[in-house]
Amino acid sequence: MPPHVCMGAMMQCTFGVAPSSLIVLPENRVLTSKVPAATIMDNKPIVNIPPFGMCTSLANPTVASATAAALGVLTPMPCVPVTPAPWAPGSPTVLVGGMPALNLSSKLMCTWGGVISITSPGQFTHQIP
Repeated sequence: MPPHVCMGAMMQCTFGVAPSSLIVLPENRVLTSKVPAATIMDNKPIVNIPPFGMCTSLANPTVASATAAALGVLTPMPCVPVTPAPWAPGSPTVLVGGMPALNLSSKLMCTWGGVISITSPGQFTHQIP
């Protein structure tokens, strides 16, 4: 059985300079390894998706402006994720609170062009030899 994505899962954005940790509120009342299990709707900026350090996407207006001011030298600016759509694709067979569970293959798109992926699920199974 694959591990569940849950509170504390590690994420990375293709335009972020640092990893970030998924925040899952206990609103669905479903726990895995004693922490809230994640769904495709855990996509809210800041609430679920904290910043990834600095943003390097020129589609981000603050990065574009700072880069223009630096005469074209790419100038990263603080990341503020903009994630209006749910994670995709989500689990086709596992529901958490009536919504598809988040899985390791799920991706989240940022308006500034970044693709956010799960790098560590937050839950691990331990096998005893």
